[in-house]
Amino acid sequence: MKFTNGYWLMRDGMKPIFATDTRDVTADGGVMTAYVAGKKIVTRGDTLDFGMITVSLSSPMENVVRVSAVHHDGANEKGAAFEINDLKPETKTHIGSDTAVFTSGELSASISRASGDYSLSFSAGGKQLTKSGWHALAHITDTENKKRYMVESLDMDIGEYVYGLGERFTPFVKNGQTVDTWNEDGGTASEISYKNIPFYITNRGYGVFVSHPDPVSFEIASEKVERVQFSVEGERLEYYVIYGKTPMEIIERYTALTGRPALPPAWSFGLWLSTSFTTDYNEQTATSFIQGMADRNIPLRVFHFDCFWMREFTWCDFKWDSAVTTDPEGMIKRYKERGLKICLWINPYIAQKSYMFEEGKKNGYFIKNKDGSVWQWDRWQAGQAIVDFTNPSACKWYQKKLEALLDMGVDCFKTDFGERIPYEDVTFFSGAEPMAMHNYYTELYNKTVFEVLEKRYGKGGAVLFARSATAGGQQYPVHWGGDCNSTYPSMAETLRGGLSLSLCGFGFWSHDIGGFENTSPADIYKRWCAFGLLCSHSRLHGSMSYRVPWAYDEEASEVLKHFVNLKCRLMPYIFAKAVESHEKGRPVLRPMMLAYPEDNTTLMLDRQYMLGDKLLVAPVFSKDGETEYYLPYGVSFTHLLSGEKREGGRWYKEKYDYFSLPLFVPSDTVLPVGSNDSLPDYDYGDNVTLELFDIADGASHTVEIPDVNGKLSRKAVVTRNGNTITAEMSGKGAWSVLVRGVYGLIGGADEKLGCRFAANGSSVTINL
Repeated sequence: MKFTNGYWLMRDGMKPIFATDTRDVTADGGVMTAYVAGKKIVTRGDTLDFGMITVSLSSPMENVVRVSAVHHDGANEKGAAFEINDLKPETKTHIGSDTAVFTSGELSASISRASGDYSLSFSAGGKQLTKSGWHALAHITDTENKKRYMVESLDMDIGEYVYGLGERFTPFVKNGQTVDTWNEDGGTASEISYKNIPFYITNRGYGVFVSHPDPVSFEIASEKVERVQFSVEGERLEYYVIYGKTPMEIIERYTALTGRPALPPAWSFGLWLSTSFTTDYNEQTATSFIQGMADRNIPLRVFHFDCFWMREFTWCDFKWDSAVTTDPEGMIKRYKERGLKICLWINPYIAQKSYMFEEGKKNGYFIKNKDGSVWQWDRWQAGQAIVDFTNPSACKWYQKKLEALLDMGVDCFKTDFGERIPYEDVTFFSGAEPMAMHNYYTELYNKTVFEVLEKRYGKGGAVLFARSATAGGQQYPVHWGGDCNSTYPSMAETLRGGLSLSLCGFGFWSHDIGGFENTSPADIYKRWCAFGLLCSHSRLHGSMSYRVPWAYDEEASEVLKHFVNLKCRLMPYIFAKAVESHEKGRPVLRPMMLAYPEDNTTLMLDRQYMLGDKLLVAPVFSKDGETEYYLPYGVSFTHLLSGEKREGGRWYKEKYDYFSLPLFVPSDTVLPVGSNDSLPDYDYGDNVTLELFDIADGASHTVEIPDVNGKLSRKAVVTRNGNTITAEMSGKGAWSVLVRGVYGLIGGADEKLGCRFAANGSSVTINL
């Protein structure tokens, strides 16, 4: 939201109180508090008839500073707040005559005490990160609309870029954009987002989390081109400045603050196939899809039933449509005998025709109008009401309905919607302010469903396919990118959304392979298969047509099979990165600037990414297969599929057929590759191959291979000294070493991509 008219003037009707003069500073119990007058105080008479802002500094963990700025402290709380992990670290305070300094770890926040010159600056390692200076922190009254706002502006440095703020499909670098955190169903071709996260990260060593579930408006080098401004309606503002030596450190701290992702089950990393949305199907059709995949030897792990598994006008009542599925229990049993997991579409909206409507109405389980009646409208479903997840009894009621489906053999749920939440003239059971609940609602919705799955299948056994989210939502994976078009531009915007979301701590992400709206030509589908299978989770889903590959052409079946097989073989590596995401908060899909922050060329790259830290992926966005990609400097790269070598630090322009794409491994890498190409969940340590890519002299690499539960299965240590490479492996079972790109080694058998050495016991020694 913009408040100013140019640099000096305010817009009409805007009455500001700027933090101007620090009058007093105190420190007590790990909190430093400054009382900042709204004008410069010269005489005692100046202390009358104007406002003050109280600024408090504290820390929930090392290298994180919480800033609380309050105008009128008597204002009502909003009743919805993000859950924050407070580790109560040791902090230091120093109140001097010129400055007052609050320190947590290496991060210091300094408040100027100079008369009439309030500022709050953040520094680490002897370097200023950012600063709230002249006319930055303010309380502003919009006299025309009778609204009040708290506003903060943090300085930006030359060459500073801002990223994140949720799953945004706009340009990856957010400089110059206005971003309002308001969850809406807008597809991927707009500035609207399903997943708004009031957290941004910059390339200057810090991130900022504005801890408000209600709408936050960001002006990123837009209203003031030298600053990032953020504002919230009300009398108080709270934000956290998070320091890290690298962007990854910042994300690790942010997820430690707001919650780390749960570990999804290993089977969920396989291929998901959906019935699609408005298609006409029955059990016979669904079975034909499953059999068609089997006939073509395409590994399928999850079968998803979208909306019309329920009867029309009854969503959601969790009752199978008998006209479509006559024997749901038997069908599920038959599908599970084929080795499939079952996913069902759900949402939190209850149609008036649903039998659940009367139950919810009678027991007060729905969001209400102010007069106590049930809030309803006719969008999506006729007479739709919405479950009030602030009511614990409503949560248990909703979970009970889901448990009946789990009893049938259902394994997971697609938690769709959660964005269309009313905020005018409604009430919630908890008394929370509706504006604050609009975005926060999805947190309670996904948490409610995730908990019932975790209760049934245990930790590591629960997974969602969720569309909406807010801060903290990363704890309940997986999230997918929403409704995209079946075009190359939409494929690219989908990737931008995933990259931005990953920088907000979301470790796992997916999208609709081939696009959701309309039906793509075969070439787009085939290119999207490569992209989709090289993400953490992979789903075929559409709107009005089926997404089985033979509906496009038979080559599409071969392309899909090729990349599903590849992903299954890569699962020892991919699942290890999933465990890393769960334990440390590192996303599986990583923007190039996150993986190579020291290379300035990576700062704006949004058409390629890293899958973990060792696989560089550049999807092809053209029919003719021509693509451009960049390899970071300082390392060389080897193409995983062809074995071709490339030097880093330059751009490449090449053509690829449908069975390949730029997929590179950096030098000095040990990549564990599995022996099973038809399942995502298998014994990753059995017959595993350690693929070695240009191991540097003197290097030592430790590779941990998890089992399907995320526990350590085997550990490998690979070292090179001169011309000798030694690989040691813990645990029992066969394994081998493949030295990539080197031929004619003593004792090695030549292969297409290198020389393989079968292990004889726990170690292998290779003489170059």
